[in-house]
Amino acid sequence: MCAYGAGGLANNLLAAGSGGMMIALNLGYGMNPALVGLLGALPRLTDAITDPLMGHVSDHTRSRWGRRRPYIFVGAILAPLMLALLWQLPEGRSESFYFNYFLIGSFVFYLAYTIFATPWVALGYELTPDYDERTRLMGVQNFIAQLAWVVAPWSVFGDMRQGAAALAIGLAVVVAALGVLPALVLRERHAVAEPKQHRSSQATPSQALVKASAAIWGFVVGFGKTLGSLDFLKLCGATFLVFNGFQLVAAFQTYVVIFYVFGGDLDAAAWWVATTGTVSAVATFVVIILTTGLGTLIGKRRAFYVCIGVSTLGYGLKWFCYDPANPWLLLLPAPLMAFGLGSLFTLMGSMIADVCDQDELKTGERREGMYGSIYWWVVKLGMAAALAAGGYLLNATGFDVELGGAQTERTLLLMRVFDVAVPFVSSIIAILLIASYGITEAKARETRAILEERRGAR
Repeated sequence: MCAYGAGGLANNLLAAGSGGMMIALNLGYGMNPALVGLLGALPRLTDAITDPLMGHVSDHTRSRWGRRRPYIFVGAILAPLMLALLWQLPEGRSESFYFNYFLIGSFVFYLAYTIFATPWVALGYELTPDYDERTRLMGVQNFIAQLAWVVAPWSVFGDMRQGAAALAIGLAVVVAALGVLPALVLRERHAVAEPKQHRSSQATPSQALVKASAAIWGFVVGFGKTLGSLDFLKLCGATFLVFNGFQLVAAFQTYVVIFYVFGGDLDAAAWWVATTGTVSAVATFVVIILTTGLGTLIGKRRAFYVCIGVSTLGYGLKWFCYDPANPWLLLLPAPLMAFGLGSLFTLMGSMIADVCDQDELKTGERREGMYGSIYWWVVKLGMAAALAAGGYLLNATGFDVELGGAQTERTLLLMRVFDVAVPFVSSIIAILLIASYGITEAKARETRAILEERRGAR
């Protein structure tokens, strides 16, 4: 479990590093903030193709080292190497040079990132066949991976250019050391090498074309079968609602604290914003532990109801606790809201592993790579859309930065309404969606028994 968690920490360090250091392009290299935003968004659009494609390739790889481990090992070296090279920018060049250099380099980096992350996610779904141990595995992984957001000081001090370049190299060394551990330590349950075949002659162009066409068609069919799983789509939908409902108004909380609770006093609000964030971060670790125990005690669906229900209560309490007369009340909703994101990826990872068993029962194939790639693509796509829509939502309140603390009553009211209502409603819908999720504990265990009996017969 710890070896798999090391891969999660490497994964989060890559995510935090690649996003957190982008500020250096603006403050260190003088690039227009709009261009910096494009550099963050454009390369991720390719994930819609590369993620499922990598998942399909990983699912259908047959080697003596397994389906996932070769790609995890190579990706764990290539991704941090590309990140380090990406930030070794030459001095004294134009804005267009930096933009093009970084754009091309980012495409290569995210491709290498996909080579590592997609098989690593898929490996987690197949490491254990036990219903409860899957939850414990995802809990341990999520706990270790969360350390990336605590121990990584992504602010670059002093000379922004030299700081980003040095930080990228240091980050690359740590990520590579952590990232290769799952490939070296873990073993795959479904790793079957292809039997050696003697080729009498080289394939003709027509045979190569037929083989390529078959591979493309296999990808399309596998993609369609994955999307044909109604239970899987419900998990994707619930994740989209919980995660992106929070992301959509993530900035609103800070705006409400600054302009409603403290009347535009940035200095007074800063301490409370930071303290609230710290309370939430610490609470997240506790939530992961509680969710892991709760999932094994009462089942994954019921644990989801409890955890998302508690976070929904936290969102509702913001209406009463974000009070200008009692700013200390800001701290009360924070640990409750942490139950949302703190529990989400522990439970969802375990439940997707159950979906993979259901899929094998129906089709006879293991598609962890395809399931994992589509699931995380939905998360990333939704996050990008939520961050973009959040700006429009703020504009809809009538917020005017020039007014400072003199925002209109209507603006402050709409800010508070959006801040509370959006994640509250989306979480309620997510609970209703999971209520119709069809894989109960009894059904999951029955499926495992049938699959193990099949393997024993073979």
